[in-house]
Amino acid sequence: MKKKITVLKGDGIGPEIVDEALKVLDKIGGKYGHTFEKVFVDMGGCSIDKYGVPITDEGLEKCKNCDSVLLGAVGGPKWDTGVDPSKRPEKALLKVRSELGLFANLRPTKMFNQLKGASPLKETGIKDGLDLMIVRELTGGIYFGEHKTFEVDGETAASDLMYYTEHEIERIGRVAFETARKRGKKVHSVDKANVLDSSKLWRKVMHRLAEEYSDVEYSDILVDNTAMQLIRNPGQFDVIVTENMFGDILSDEASMLTGSIGMMPSASLSSGTLGMYEPIHGSAPDIAGQNIANPLGTILSAAMMLRYSFDMIEEADAIEKAVDEVLTEGYRTVDIAGKDEGITKVSCSEMGDLVCSKI
Repeated sequence: MKKKITVLKGDGIGPEIVDEALKVLDKIGGKYGHTFEKVFVDMGGCSIDKYGVPITDEGLEKCKNCDSVLLGAVGGPKWDTGVDPSKRPEKALLKVRSELGLFANLRPTKMFNQLKGASPLKETGIKDGLDLMIVRELTGGIYFGEHKTFEVDGETAASDLMYYTEHEIERIGRVAFETARKRGKKVHSVDKANVLDSSKLWRKVMHRLAEEYSDVEYSDILVDNTAMQLIRNPGQFDVIVTENMFGDILSDEASMLTGSIGMMPSASLSSGTLGMYEPIHGSAPDIAGQNIANPLGTILSAAMMLRYSFDMIEEADAIEKAVDEVLTEGYRTVDIAGKDEGITKVSCSEMGDLVCSKI
C-alpha cells in the first residue's frame, strides 16, 4: 500500500523528533510492504523566517492533497516579539485545522507501567490505573470566535466570543460515544453549564446523544470538578469529551499525570480519513539540537496515524508494542530517566533506533 504523508517538522526539537518517527515508519513500510511518500513543508517559525508567513498557500495545499499529516512542534521565544500577531507560528496550526476540517482531537493518556514512578501522583494515586481518552472539539469555541479589543469609557477592553452550533457539538459528541464503544463504554461530558449559555447548549445536545447511545454510561461534569478529579482519581475516567479551550487545558493536565508530556501522542481528525498527528508537547527550544528530546510521543503519534487514517491496525500495534518493550528493558531519554536503578539513558536518535530494532 502506498500513502502520501505531508511532513511538518516545525521548530525547536520538531525536526529531531519527527526524524525518529519517520525512521520508524520506514521500518514499518519495509516489514509490511508499504510505501510512505513524504512531502516536506515548512510551518511555524521556520516558515516565517523563509517566507514571512507561518505557512504558505502552497504548503497548505500540500497538506490538503495528502493522505495524512505528521507534525513536530511550532513556535518559540524567537517569534514571541516583533511578529505580527496574525502571523505568529501558532496561527498556522489554527489555519491547518480549519482548512482541513480537523474538528476532533483525540488525546490518549495512558500510563506505561514502567513509568509509574515518574508520575507526580506516584503509584498510590493511580492505583486504578490510567488509560483515558480526551476528545476535544478543535475548530470551534473561543479560539475561533470573534476577538476584538476596543475602548470603553476611556480604557481599553477586550472580548473573545465562545460560539458553538448544535451540529458542531453533535459531531464531536458522536466521535466521543463511538470511541467509548471501542473502549470502556463510559463518557464524561465536560462543560460549565452553571454559567455559560454555550455549555447549556452543549449539555442539551449531549443528553440527546446519550439517549441514542444507551449502551454507553454517560455523566455530566463541570470543568473545574474535572480538573480536581483528574488529580484525585484519574482511573474513574474512560472517555472525556469537551469543547476547545477546556480540552486544551485538561489534556495538558492529564498528560503530566503520566510523568512526562513527551510520551503523549495526539490525532486531529476530519470527517473522512485525513488527519494530522503530533505529540502534544511544544517545541522546547532550550534543548533543540542537543539530541536529548523524547521522540516517543511523536513515534506513538505515527502509530495513531497508521491506526486511524490508514487502517493499519497490526502495524500500529507493532509500534506500540516496540515502545513498550524498549521501556521494559530500561531505556529512557533524560526526561523520563528518573533515579531508578537499571535505567540506561539514551539520546533521541538512539531511542528511535531502539524502537526500530523491536519491530
